[in-house]
Amino acid sequence: MPIKLPSFRARRDVYPPDLWTKCPQCSDMLFNKQLEKADRICPTCDHHFRLSAAARLEMLLDQGTWRERDAGLQSVDPLGFVDQKPYPERVAMAQAQTGLRDAAVRGTGAIEGQLLSICVMDFGFMGGSRGAVGGEKVARAAEDALADRVPLLVVSASGGARMQEGTLALMQLAKTCAVLERVRGARVPYISVMSDPTTGGVFASYAVLGDVNLAEPNALIGFAGARVAAGTIAQELPPGFQRSEFLFEHGFIDRIVHRRRRQSRGTPQNGTEAKPASFNPIGAFLSTVGGGGNGGDRG
Repeated sequence: MPIKLPSFRARRDVYPPDLWTKCPQCSDMLFNKQLEKADRICPTCDHHFRLSAAARLEMLLDQGTWRERDAGLQSVDPLGFVDQKPYPERVAMAQAQTGLRDAAVRGTGAIEGQLLSICVMDFGFMGGSRGAVGGEKVARAAEDALADRVPLLVVSASGGARMQEGTLALMQLAKTCAVLERVRGARVPYISVMSDPTTGGVFASYAVLGDVNLAEPNALIGFAGARVAAGTIAQELPPGFQRSEFLFEHGFIDRIVHRRRRQSRGTPQNGTEAKPASFNPIGAFLSTVGGGGNGGDRG
Protein backbone atom coordinates (compact mmCIF):
# COMPACT_ATOMS: atom_id res chain seq x y z
CA MET A 1 0.00 0.00 0.00
CA PRO A 2 1.57 3.33 -1.01
CA ILE A 3 2.46 5.76 1.73
CA LYS A 4 0.69 9.09 1.54
CA LEU A 5 3.05 11.88 2.55
CA PRO A 6 1.67 14.98 4.24
CA SER A 7 1.52 18.20 2.23
CA PHE A 8 3.52 21.18 3.38
CA ARG A 9 2.67 24.85 3.10
CA ALA A 10 4.91 27.00 0.96
CA ARG A 11 7.47 29.15 2.72
CA ARG A 12 6.32 32.68 3.40
CA ASP A 13 9.23 34.17 1.50
CA VAL A 14 8.27 32.34 -1.70
CA TYR A 15 6.16 34.53 -3.98
CA PRO A 16 4.47 33.53 -7.27
CA PRO A 17 6.42 35.23 -10.09
CA ASP A 18 3.20 36.11 -11.90
CA LEU A 19 1.89 38.02 -8.87
CA TRP A 20 4.96 39.59 -7.25
CA THR A 21 8.18 41.25 -8.38
CA LYS A 22 11.26 41.80 -6.24
CA CYS A 23 12.77 45.25 -6.50
CA PRO A 24 16.46 44.88 -7.48
CA GLN A 25 17.38 48.04 -5.58
CA CYS A 26 15.62 47.77 -2.20
CA SER A 27 14.57 44.07 -2.32
CA ASP A 28 10.94 44.86 -1.47
CA MET A 29 8.33 42.47 -2.85
CA LEU A 30 5.90 44.43 -5.04
CA PHE A 31 2.44 43.30 -6.09
CA ASN A 32 2.47 43.33 -9.89
CA LYS A 33 -0.93 44.96 -10.33
CA GLN A 34 0.03 47.79 -8.01
CA LEU A 35 3.39 48.11 -9.75
CA GLU A 36 1.68 48.54 -13.12
CA LYS A 37 -0.61 51.22 -11.70
CA ALA A 38 2.46 53.06 -10.41
CA ASP A 39 3.99 53.19 -13.92
CA ARG A 40 6.39 50.42 -12.87
CA ILE A 41 8.14 52.56 -10.25
CA CYS A 42 9.03 51.08 -6.87
CA PRO A 43 7.07 53.03 -4.21
CA THR A 44 9.83 52.43 -1.65
CA CYS A 45 13.06 53.39 -3.39
CA ASP A 46 11.81 55.01 -6.64
CA HIS A 47 13.51 52.39 -8.82
CA HIS A 48 12.34 52.58 -12.45
CA PHE A 49 11.62 49.14 -13.85
CA ARG A 50 11.97 48.55 -17.57
CA LEU A 51 8.95 49.12 -19.78
CA SER A 52 7.73 47.28 -22.84
CA ALA A 53 7.37 49.26 -26.05
CA ALA A 54 3.57 49.09 -25.78
CA ALA A 55 3.58 50.42 -22.21
CA ARG A 56 6.00 53.19 -23.17
CA LEU A 57 3.84 54.32 -26.07
CA GLU A 58 0.70 54.26 -23.94
CA MET A 59 2.42 56.38 -21.30
CA LEU A 60 3.92 58.92 -23.69
CA LEU A 61 1.30 59.51 -26.36
CA ASP A 62 -2.10 61.15 -26.28
CA GLN A 63 -4.84 58.56 -26.22
CA GLY A 64 -5.91 57.33 -29.64
CA THR A 65 -3.15 59.07 -31.60
CA TRP A 66 -0.74 56.13 -32.09
CA ARG A 67 -0.43 54.88 -35.67
CA GLU A 68 2.16 52.16 -36.25
CA ARG A 69 4.15 52.03 -39.46
CA ASP A 70 6.28 49.26 -40.98
CA ALA A 71 4.76 46.70 -38.60
CA GLY A 72 5.61 43.86 -41.00
CA LEU A 73 9.40 44.37 -41.08
CA GLN A 74 11.18 41.27 -39.78
CA SER A 75 14.79 40.12 -39.51
CA VAL A 76 16.16 37.53 -41.91
CA ASP A 77 19.24 35.34 -41.51
CA PRO A 78 21.65 36.36 -44.30
CA LEU A 79 24.67 34.90 -42.48
CA GLY A 80 23.14 31.56 -41.49
CA PHE A 81 24.31 32.32 -37.96
CA VAL A 82 24.25 29.58 -35.33
CA ASP A 83 25.52 29.73 -31.76
CA GLN A 84 23.69 27.57 -29.21
CA LYS A 85 20.71 27.65 -31.55
CA PRO A 86 20.03 29.03 -35.05
CA TYR A 87 19.34 32.75 -35.26
CA PRO A 88 15.82 32.29 -36.76
CA GLU A 89 14.88 30.24 -33.69
CA ARG A 90 16.02 33.03 -31.39
CA VAL A 91 13.96 35.55 -33.33
CA ALA A 92 10.90 33.30 -33.29
CA MET A 93 11.22 32.77 -29.53
CA ALA A 94 11.50 36.52 -28.91
CA GLN A 95 8.48 37.15 -31.11
CA ALA A 96 6.44 34.60 -29.18
CA GLN A 97 7.47 36.09 -25.83
CA THR A 98 6.88 39.74 -26.70
CA GLY A 99 4.33 39.74 -29.50
CA LEU A 100 6.63 42.00 -31.52
CA ARG A 101 8.26 41.46 -34.90
CA ASP A 102 11.52 43.07 -33.76
CA ALA A 103 13.01 45.12 -30.95
CA ALA A 104 11.99 48.48 -32.43
CA VAL A 105 8.47 49.83 -32.99
CA ARG A 106 7.92 53.00 -34.96
CA GLY A 107 5.04 55.16 -36.10
CA THR A 108 3.35 58.51 -35.51
CA GLY A 109 1.45 59.99 -32.59
CA ALA A 110 0.96 63.13 -30.56
CA ILE A 111 2.12 64.39 -27.17
CA GLU A 112 -0.06 67.14 -25.71
CA GLY A 113 -1.40 67.76 -29.21
CA GLN A 114 2.02 68.02 -30.88
CA LEU A 115 2.33 65.57 -33.76
CA LEU A 116 5.62 63.69 -33.99
CA SER A 117 7.41 60.72 -35.48
CA ILE A 118 8.42 58.21 -32.81
CA CYS A 119 10.50 55.05 -32.53
CA VAL A 120 10.60 53.01 -29.30
CA MET A 121 12.85 50.07 -28.47
CA ASP A 122 11.85 47.09 -26.32
CA PHE A 123 14.59 45.49 -24.21
CA GLY A 124 12.48 42.35 -23.83
CA PHE A 125 13.14 41.45 -27.48
CA MET A 126 16.64 39.92 -27.50
CA GLY A 127 17.93 42.57 -25.12
CA GLY A 128 16.75 45.37 -27.37
CA SER A 129 19.55 44.50 -29.77
CA ARG A 130 19.55 46.58 -32.94
CA GLY A 131 19.85 44.74 -36.19
CA ALA A 132 18.99 45.72 -39.75
CA VAL A 133 15.28 46.07 -38.92
CA GLY A 134 15.89 48.24 -35.86
CA GLY A 135 18.23 50.55 -37.74
CA GLU A 136 15.82 50.76 -40.66
CA LYS A 137 12.93 51.75 -38.39
CA VAL A 138 14.96 54.50 -36.75
CA ALA A 139 16.02 55.76 -40.18
CA ARG A 140 12.45 55.69 -41.53
CA ALA A 141 11.13 57.47 -38.44
CA ALA A 142 13.74 60.19 -39.04
CA GLU A 143 12.84 60.41 -42.74
CA ASP A 144 9.14 60.80 -41.86
CA ALA A 145 10.00 63.58 -39.41
CA LEU A 146 12.03 65.25 -42.15
CA ALA A 147 9.31 64.91 -44.78
CA ASP A 148 6.45 66.03 -42.51
CA ARG A 149 8.56 68.56 -40.57
CA VAL A 150 7.45 67.23 -37.20
CA PRO A 151 9.68 66.48 -34.19
CA LEU A 152 11.44 63.12 -33.98
CA LEU A 153 11.42 61.18 -30.70
CA VAL A 154 13.48 58.01 -30.18
CA VAL A 155 13.34 56.06 -26.91
CA SER A 156 16.35 53.75 -26.58
CA ALA A 157 16.54 50.57 -24.52
CA SER A 158 19.25 48.31 -25.87
CA GLY A 159 22.30 46.24 -25.14
CA GLY A 160 23.82 47.25 -28.48
CA ALA A 161 24.16 45.85 -31.98
CA ARG A 162 22.71 42.42 -32.78
CA MET A 163 25.84 40.49 -33.56
CA GLN A 164 23.96 37.56 -35.12
CA GLU A 165 23.66 39.90 -38.11
CA GLY A 166 27.35 40.80 -38.10
CA THR A 167 28.40 43.71 -40.30
CA LEU A 168 24.79 44.34 -41.32
CA ALA A 169 24.05 45.30 -37.72
CA LEU A 170 27.15 47.47 -37.42
CA MET A 171 26.25 49.32 -40.64
CA GLN A 172 23.19 50.72 -38.86
CA LEU A 173 25.43 53.12 -36.92
CA ALA A 174 26.46 54.90 -40.12
CA LYS A 175 22.98 54.74 -41.66
CA THR A 176 21.15 56.22 -38.69
CA CYS A 177 23.79 58.89 -38.09
CA ALA A 178 23.61 59.93 -41.74
CA VAL A 179 19.85 60.44 -41.76
CA LEU A 180 19.99 62.28 -38.41
CA GLU A 181 22.52 64.67 -39.91
CA ARG A 182 19.96 65.45 -42.61
CA VAL A 183 17.35 66.03 -39.91
CA ARG A 184 19.72 68.40 -38.10
CA GLY A 185 20.55 70.25 -41.29
CA ALA A 186 16.83 70.76 -42.00
CA ARG A 187 16.38 72.18 -38.47
CA VAL A 188 13.83 69.52 -37.50
CA PRO A 189 13.90 68.85 -33.73
CA TYR A 190 15.16 65.49 -32.49
CA ILE A 191 14.63 64.41 -28.87
CA SER A 192 16.43 61.32 -27.61
CA VAL A 193 15.29 59.51 -24.46
CA MET A 194 17.70 56.99 -22.92
CA SER A 195 16.18 54.37 -20.64
CA ASP A 196 17.80 51.47 -18.82
CA PRO A 197 19.96 50.24 -20.47
CA THR A 198 21.27 52.25 -23.41
CA THR A 199 24.62 50.75 -24.34
CA GLY A 200 26.84 49.51 -27.15
CA GLY A 201 26.21 50.53 -30.74
CA VAL A 202 22.92 52.26 -29.92
CA PHE A 203 24.71 54.54 -27.46
CA ALA A 204 27.46 55.09 -30.05
CA SER A 205 25.00 56.29 -32.68
CA TYR A 206 21.55 57.86 -32.53
CA ALA A 207 20.95 57.70 -28.75
CA VAL A 208 23.33 60.59 -27.99
CA LEU A 209 22.73 62.75 -31.06
CA GLY A 210 19.53 64.45 -29.93
CA ASP A 211 19.07 68.20 -29.86
CA VAL A 212 17.79 67.39 -26.38
CA ASN A 213 19.14 64.26 -24.66
CA LEU A 214 16.96 62.99 -21.80
CA ALA A 215 17.39 59.97 -19.52
CA GLU A 216 15.40 58.12 -16.90
CA PRO A 217 16.73 58.00 -13.30
CA ASN A 218 19.58 55.58 -12.62
CA ALA A 219 19.61 54.31 -16.20
CA LEU A 220 22.72 52.43 -17.33
CA ILE A 221 24.19 54.46 -20.20
CA GLY A 222 27.53 53.82 -21.87
CA PHE A 223 29.38 52.11 -24.68
CA ALA A 224 31.31 49.25 -23.04
CA GLY A 225 30.91 47.60 -19.66
CA ALA A 226 32.56 49.12 -16.60
CA ARG A 227 35.18 46.37 -16.28
CA VAL A 228 36.07 46.59 -19.96
CA ALA A 229 36.39 50.38 -19.78
CA ALA A 230 38.52 50.24 -16.64
CA GLY A 231 40.77 47.59 -18.15
CA THR A 232 41.18 49.53 -21.39
CA ILE A 233 42.48 52.69 -19.72
CA ALA A 234 44.12 50.83 -16.79
CA GLN A 235 42.50 53.14 -14.26
CA GLU A 236 39.92 52.82 -11.52
CA LEU A 237 36.72 54.56 -12.57
CA PRO A 238 34.42 56.49 -10.18
CA PRO A 239 31.34 54.65 -8.89
CA GLY A 240 28.21 55.13 -10.96
CA PHE A 241 30.08 56.70 -13.86
CA GLN A 242 27.71 55.05 -16.34
CA ARG A 243 24.50 56.07 -14.58
CA SER A 244 22.31 58.91 -15.76
CA GLU A 245 22.86 61.02 -12.62
CA PHE A 246 26.65 61.01 -13.09
CA LEU A 247 26.29 61.82 -16.79
CA PHE A 248 23.89 64.67 -16.03
CA GLU A 249 26.28 66.18 -13.49
CA HIS A 250 29.04 66.15 -16.10
CA GLY A 251 26.96 67.72 -18.86
CA PHE A 252 26.44 64.66 -21.03
CA ILE A 253 22.65 64.60 -20.52
CA ASP A 254 20.40 67.65 -20.65
CA ARG A 255 17.87 66.46 -18.11
CA ILE A 256 16.76 63.42 -16.11
CA VAL A 257 13.03 62.87 -16.56
CA HIS A 258 11.10 61.05 -13.86
CA ARG A 259 8.39 58.63 -14.94
CA ARG A 260 5.81 59.71 -12.40
CA ARG A 261 2.12 60.39 -11.86
CA ARG A 262 0.51 63.40 -10.23
CA GLN A 263 -2.99 64.40 -9.22
CA SER A 264 -4.77 66.49 -11.83
CA ARG A 265 -5.41 70.00 -10.61
CA GLY A 266 -8.90 71.27 -9.88
CA THR A 267 -12.17 69.44 -9.39
CA PRO A 268 -14.29 68.07 -12.23
CA GLN A 269 -17.53 69.90 -12.90
CA ASN A 270 -19.62 66.97 -11.69
CA GLY A 271 -18.05 67.31 -8.23
CA THR A 272 -16.42 63.88 -8.25
CA GLU A 273 -12.91 63.36 -7.00
CA ALA A 274 -10.21 64.05 -9.54
CA LYS A 275 -8.47 60.96 -10.88
CA PRO A 276 -4.69 60.66 -11.22
CA ALA A 277 -3.40 61.89 -14.55
CA SER A 278 -0.11 61.01 -16.19
CA PHE A 279 2.57 63.68 -16.00
CA ASN A 280 4.46 63.88 -19.27
CA PRO A 281 7.74 65.82 -18.92
CA ILE A 282 8.51 65.44 -22.63
CA GLY A 283 5.45 67.47 -23.62
CA ALA A 284 7.05 70.69 -22.40
CA PHE A 285 10.13 70.05 -24.55
CA LEU A 286 8.01 69.39 -27.62
CA SER A 287 6.06 72.60 -27.08
CA THR A 288 9.27 74.61 -26.73
CA VAL A 289 11.71 72.84 -29.03
CA GLY A 290 9.17 71.84 -31.64
CA GLY A 291 8.44 75.42 -32.62
CA GLY A 292 4.96 74.46 -33.73
CA GLY A 293 6.33 71.51 -35.69
CA ASN A 294 8.38 73.43 -38.25
CA GLY A 295 11.68 73.56 -36.39
CA GLY A 296 12.35 77.06 -37.66
CA ASP A 297 13.01 78.67 -34.29
CA ARG A 298 16.05 76.61 -33.38
CA GLY A 299 19.48 78.16 -33.35
